[in-house]
Amino acid sequence: MLASLAALVAAAGTAVAQPPSVTRHVLPNGMAVVVRENPVAPVVTASLQVRAGSRFETAETAGITNFLVRTMIRGTARRSGTQVAETAEDIGGSLDASGEVEAAEIRGEALARHWEELLGLIAEVALEPSLRGEEIERERRLVLSQIKTRAETPFSLSLDTLLRELYGSHPYAWHSLGLKSAVERLGRAQLAAHYRAVFRADRAVLAVSGQVSRERVVRAAERLFTKLPRSGAHEVGAAPPAAPSGERRVLERPAQQAQILAGYLGPGLNDPAYPAFRVLGAVLGAGTAGRLFAELREKRGLAYSLGALTPFRTGPSFLVTYLGTAPENSAAAEAGLLAELEKLRRAPVSDEELARAKAYLLGSFALDRRTNARQAWHLAFFEVIGVGWDFPERYARALEAVTTADVEAVAQRYLNRPSIVVLQPPPR
Repeated sequence: MLASLAALVAAAGTAVAQPPSVTRHVLPNGMAVVVRENPVAPVVTASLQVRAGSRFETAETAGITNFLVRTMIRGTARRSGTQVAETAEDIGGSLDASGEVEAAEIRGEALARHWEELLGLIAEVALEPSLRGEEIERERRLVLSQIKTRAETPFSLSLDTLLRELYGSHPYAWHSLGLKSAVERLGRAQLAAHYRAVFRADRAVLAVSGQVSRERVVRAAERLFTKLPRSGAHEVGAAPPAAPSGERRVLERPAQQAQILAGYLGPGLNDPAYPAFRVLGAVLGAGTAGRLFAELREKRGLAYSLGALTPFRTGPSFLVTYLGTAPENSAAAEAGLLAELEKLRRAPVSDEELARAKAYLLGSFALDRRTNARQAWHLAFFEVIGVGWDFPERYARALEAVTTADVEAVAQRYLNRPSIVVLQPPPR
């Protein structure tokens, strides 16, 4: 009886609950503000993103965006880095920043009653970075340490190597941390010039999610970011074309496991084929329901870990399948992986597989947006890259509409001549 009553109460609550509303406003200087009002969340998160990142860098500047925004939160004209962090803590939150592939972000969270102080702190970091020499050097050491760690971690090294094989001289070939040779050389003058180039109102989006009023957020944003300059029309230089090698590379490194990765280039997220390409990846690597798990781990015991990666990219995306295995099983595991890829190219996907893959993608996407922080990130990211803050809803509908024929078509089109990287311990 109590269980039934609880279920009825929960159902009633669900029936009357209103989903958070989202609105978009463009400030006079061209900066977009997207607000997600969520009255039940006692916290507020904000994501300020600018259209900059490793996608727009060169081998000489690789890593400059991440280096810049990480240094920006280390101090402003009014506060030291310690004071910036303490101010965020005083309002019940935190502040962080990173440069990624398609965009750079300054993000923060705070108790809902301090939302205006949070926006003020983000604006101060965005408009008044000090870029002090000692902070630049401190951040440089940290970034170089992270680059070194990636190069010494078997899976990260294998993935970075494979992306170079897939993209050639295209900037998608390197991680957003950048290249060691570039980060070592970048100085304050270059960071300051990059700041002036990318922190522009018409290439910036502020997304706020939580217990706020959209009218008040817009007014506050207009006041706080009024000095963010507008750049006018901005032309992004064309990146070199991606040039997959289609070759097999073997890396010998001390490691407990062999890493086997096989990858292909695919469509960008604006391409009508992109949803089917994502479903294709999920058919292979959708957790325990994917073909790779069923065949190579459950049936044949050839893998400790495995999966498939397909990111959001405005340019050519990728599908990378991977597995970690015992070194003595490396040859059999590689052959098995390639056989599954070829099988998917030659044989149609069943209706049951299609339904599982869609459910996996839709569920994963929904789970990734269950917090205010991730909601703010998604709103800002998709708005700043030019597809609109409501892209997730349109993307979900497009996934639902994918057919087995669509998956077969992208398999035929894209799963040709994989680029392969195998990392294994040297022979004894």
